[in-house]
Amino acid sequence: MSDSTYAELRSLITAGGELQLSLQQVEIPPLAADEVLVRIEASPLNPSDLGLLFGPADLSTARAGGTADSPTVTASVAQKTLRNLAARLDQSMPVGNEGAGVVVRAGADAQKLLGRTVAALGGGMYAQYRVVKAAACLPLPEGTKPAEGASCFINPLTALGMVETMKRENHTALVHTAAASNLGQMLNKICLQDGIGLVNIVRSAEQAATLRNIGAKYVCDSTSPTFTDELTDAIAATGATLAFDAIGGGKLASRILVCMEAAINRKITTYSRYGSAVHKQVYSYGVLDPQPLQIDRSQVGMAWGVGGWLLTYFLEKIGPQGTQQLRQRVVAELKTTFASHYSKEISLAEVLQLDVIQAYSRRATGEKYLVNPNKGLTQ
Repeated sequence: MSDSTYAELRSLITAGGELQLSLQQVEIPPLAADEVLVRIEASPLNPSDLGLLFGPADLSTARAGGTADSPTVTASVAQKTLRNLAARLDQSMPVGNEGAGVVVRAGADAQKLLGRTVAALGGGMYAQYRVVKAAACLPLPEGTKPAEGASCFINPLTALGMVETMKRENHTALVHTAAASNLGQMLNKICLQDGIGLVNIVRSAEQAATLRNIGAKYVCDSTSPTFTDELTDAIAATGATLAFDAIGGGKLASRILVCMEAAINRKITTYSRYGSAVHKQVYSYGVLDPQPLQIDRSQVGMAWGVGGWLLTYFLEKIGPQGTQQLRQRVVAELKTTFASHYSKEISLAEVLQLDVIQAYSRRATGEKYLVNPNKGLTQ
């Protein structure tokens, strides 16, 4: 960074069908009275970030270019997917939903934040510096490192939002897939604290062990030959009628609904050709599997629903006061319930190295990467 510019990661998809990733030099704008300049020192690579970073590009075609200090990556984008991207074609877009760092400059009305470590949500966090409104900053407790607060918005608020959705829609217990993730571990801790039944679905014995080690009671491994029976038993024990699915495609959502219906029918003595009258709901909030979602309607009755769930829309629904209550809990439990763990810290330039891309784009549970845009630089 010079006195007036800094490096920012940009993603562009051209109308000709090419993804272009690069580091751009951006001018620091004058600060308004209610704005601050944050030196970003930690920003997680969340699945939602990867969606904007790469779009539908075929990463097997990725090619490196540029220089060591200013690398670029290009990759092919299938023509058939471009019509769904009309709003972003030929636009250079900043990436990185959330992050944390130190306020190094502050407008006249935001001087109380000068020198404070803060977290912020608002995009463009894969950058050495970021101008944000003071009201959008979450001051972190004294002694908190940026890495400890980098993920204090999306995963914590999503986990809390799932529990709040459960309460608002009159369910009493939850099912969660990809449950050994950072988000899944947070949700497990919340449910243990709040006395909520939670059925955790994982994809390996190792992931199951991870959750059991932090106190999870109901853990079902989808690779087990007895998975369906185990899932039905766990749902029957908890009474779960609401699920949040990170997988998004394939048949898992259908299997959950089928197991919910089977668990409910264990207590029903009167036959109905329409199935149980108890409503069963699955919300898809992730796209780990890009296949179409498939539902076997023959085994779920007529009282069920499948829909999308997005944190942004949920926060709009509960309003500023409800959102602030959730944020206050996150801050209070930042180093316990909402602690995040990362397998590797990388610089902006490393984000654009092909071998590193291959590693973090797998979205493997337990391999969460943290971007430090100022890594290796003199602060």
